[in-house]
Amino acid sequence: MPPSNLLVIMSDEHQARAMGCAGHPFVQTPNLDALAARGLRFTDAYTPSPICVPARAAFAAGQPVHVTRLWDNAMPYTGEPRGWGHALQGAGVPVESIGKLHYRSDEDPAGFDVEHIPMQVAGGVGMVWASIRKEEERIDLPGRMLGDYIGPGDSKYTEYDSAVTDRTAQWFADRAASGDTRPWCLYVGLVAPHFPLVVPQDYFDLYPLDSLPPVKLHPRDGHPRHPWVEKQNSMADSEAQFRDEAERLSAMAAYYGLCTWLDHNVGQILAALDAAGFGQDTTIVYTSDHGDNVGARGLWGKSNLYQESVSIPLIMAGPDVAAGTCDTPVSLLDLSATIPAHFGVPFRGAGQPLPEIAAHPADPDRAILSEYHAVGAVSGAFMLRKGRWKLNHYIGFRPELFDLQNDPEELTDLAADPAHADTLAVMQAELRAQLDPEAANAQAFADQAALIERYGGREKALKLGAPAATPPPKVTT
Repeated sequence: MPPSNLLVIMSDEHQARAMGCAGHPFVQTPNLDALAARGLRFTDAYTPSPICVPARAAFAAGQPVHVTRLWDNAMPYTGEPRGWGHALQGAGVPVESIGKLHYRSDEDPAGFDVEHIPMQVAGGVGMVWASIRKEEERIDLPGRMLGDYIGPGDSKYTEYDSAVTDRTAQWFADRAASGDTRPWCLYVGLVAPHFPLVVPQDYFDLYPLDSLPPVKLHPRDGHPRHPWVEKQNSMADSEAQFRDEAERLSAMAAYYGLCTWLDHNVGQILAALDAAGFGQDTTIVYTSDHGDNVGARGLWGKSNLYQESVSIPLIMAGPDVAAGTCDTPVSLLDLSATIPAHFGVPFRGAGQPLPEIAAHPADPDRAILSEYHAVGAVSGAFMLRKGRWKLNHYIGFRPELFDLQNDPEELTDLAADPAHADTLAVMQAELRAQLDPEAANAQAFADQAALIERYGGREKALKLGAPAATPPPKVTT
């Protein structure tokens, strides 16, 4: 049988557990829940890096960050290393994108036949100032990362998501009318629930402030942060910048409202897919580039290795996808391998196609790596998930070790417990089987120093790129 069409929807900053189908007690995601009910949900999916540009570059190339050497938000994907999109193009498979890419430029050969209303890094350079990571050289983020206003309303991001959703519906209609019967691949990039934390009133009202639960491990309750995390967060301490407790709760309500807003747009896209006649012959994948802390440990945004930040949603549904869940750990690199494999196209990447993984009994010991070398990080950080254990390894700082089977909320760090010394040693050896963390850390700093030099030095670099959230393109209707 010929392959079905393939629709890949990637949101931005969607915490893996913030879906009804993932067991969240109150977040409303009826469309994603319905997709998961008829498809396959991967319960342990991870990002290659918990920040936008490196994660998306790794996904595009199908290679981990220490291989792409696109370390931070000033090193966007340009089409090198060649990725799954190029493999499809080489095989004559129609492949287009609509919405957020966060690559360098519309003119780069990034693996799409057409890029519709693409959102790329600011000015084609991204956040160059954030490549200055040495603690004695970096600057504090000017203004508030989460935005000047938090609460109900519309933002340029919600307007952009509406435009992406509308353009996607039109794409389906145009494709159906084209007479071209070749199976196609369409990538759709939505921005929500990425900050600014502003969401239409109806979605904000779904989460009354007096109904929101307390967050875990908040420093004001006496829980000290890990020293690496404390230093990373100090560059843009969002928790310290809320005007009052009501605004902090509004930030939570807005984030959860944006999850439901995202779900609404996914529902609109899937309805348009059906209306165009493609519903029965299209495989659908939903995922996100990374998660969000949403106040846990007093942290906001992403940029660390805890589950809230590094774990992602991943759902696959379609004519040949059996319904259920897959508990084998996977990453976006596996989705990269899935896309060309879906069309029978050869591709050399670091991942394994998701259907192949799901076809075998669950393998909890499959090792998954994530790494962070971007804004605020005074040294490289590396996560290894293997079996029940999760290692967070920080260059120059003590490690963390969590037993996710007995402690899924990562409440108790076992790294210093003598009873777990052997486990820690095994996990550290497993990490070094994946890469040399010290060498990767040194390479990241060297590449970032070279980048700053190319832009004319520190003072010039500090003026380049958006200060926080990347502005979307202007969209004409």
